[in-house]
Amino acid sequence: MTEAPWTETERRALARAALALVETCVRNTKIEDWHAGREVISPAGDFSDVKIVTPTGEIPYLEASRISDPEMKAWMIEVTNRVFTFLSFPDQPIQLGGAAGWNTPKLDEKMAQGIRNRIAIRDGADPAAIYGGRPLDQD
Repeated sequence: MTEAPWTETERRALARAALALVETCVRNTKIEDWHAGREVISPAGDFSDVKIVTPTGEIPYLEASRISDPEMKAWMIEVTNRVFTFLSFPDQPIQLGGAAGWNTPKLDEKMAQGIRNRIAIRDGADPAAIYGGRPLDQD
């Protein structure tokens, strides 16, 4: 995996900022309410043995939506507003709560490669040479 060209100090600062952003803007949102429910246990370990009972019949757990469209929309609005607020104060002191104990962030290689591809195209590379005929939305 090719890392971004940061110094070790910059990488640590960016990782800390990423943790703070995710903890503040994603973790500490209404997803906490959804996470607070009872845990579903699967003796099989893969949830193939779990069914949701509804008035209209049973739904295999793996086929059920866990978040409704209105819930997802409300959550995305909340997260977007919180990320916008977080980024609106770039000089804020970074404070970590539980995120201080999370795994150190790393580049998502698939996403990073998609970004590199778009930068190359922006800088004049031939999209066909980069994507080899694949649709552009597959990166």
